[in-house]
Amino acid sequence: MLVMWSINYVAGKVALRHMDPFTLVAFRFEVAGVIMLAIYAAQKQRMRLRPGDIWTFTYLSFLGVVLNQGLFTVGLNYTTSSHSAVVVAIDPILILILASAMRLERLTAGKIGGMALAFIGIVVLEAENGPHSPLLIGDLISLGGALGFSFYAVFAKRITQTYDAIALNTFNCAGAAILFLPLAIRQGIVLDWKSVGWAGWGAMMYMAIFSSVTAYLLFYWTLRYMDPSRVAAINYLQPICVVVLASFFLAERPSRHLLASTALVLTGVWLAERGSSRTRSERESSSG
Repeated sequence: MLVMWSINYVAGKVALRHMDPFTLVAFRFEVAGVIMLAIYAAQKQRMRLRPGDIWTFTYLSFLGVVLNQGLFTVGLNYTTSSHSAVVVAIDPILILILASAMRLERLTAGKIGGMALAFIGIVVLEAENGPHSPLLIGDLISLGGALGFSFYAVFAKRITQTYDAIALNTFNCAGAAILFLPLAIRQGIVLDWKSVGWAGWGAMMYMAIFSSVTAYLLFYWTLRYMDPSRVAAINYLQPICVVVLASFFLAERPSRHLLASTALVLTGVWLAERGSSRTRSERESSSG
């Protein structure tokens, strides 16, 4: 999951050289929806969608796919893959804030300190080019996508106990494909198909097959057995992987601000998650 999602940043930048972000995100999820429906239909014993969960999957598809991946793709168009990865790395922090607001997590000094450190890291990242940074808009859009994922991760916890990984990803991808269908039709009409090279189509297919289908199947499987903030802790290593990959394949040279920001964000996320783990352990001990 870590490797596939890290490569996704590079694939996204390659695809965006050949098509606009709206075409990319719309086509990606039409393809992902078709693939997941085929996998779902190939199962002999399929978990069927309960009528009462249609609305649940509608808003989960919007939060986890349309908002999260849609804003991720648009944001990636206006920033570097390394910047985007560092911004997305604060997902566990956003999840803790959301869980605390919903009274699912109790804020402690360790969590607050970790959150503060992570946000200082984001400030350091944005300070590199000043208040008029050309990357600021893309970073803010990426932050909106990360926020969408945070809402999704918290709200999806209940439904993951009811459906298996294939059913979950099928219903989410199919829901997203339906939501994106009008945009996909419009972009298909106005797109100059001859201008999109094989690298662009290949990168888009990678994002659909590996990032949207395979990696998310792994994500849903782990979410059944782990807390959302612990699943999101994969972000500890993802920015490092993306920085290395972007340096090799996209010629994005990491600056001192980027490296310092990455260290601050990851340390802050680790401290906040460590405090969250202690709180859960204390709860389990007291209940036992």
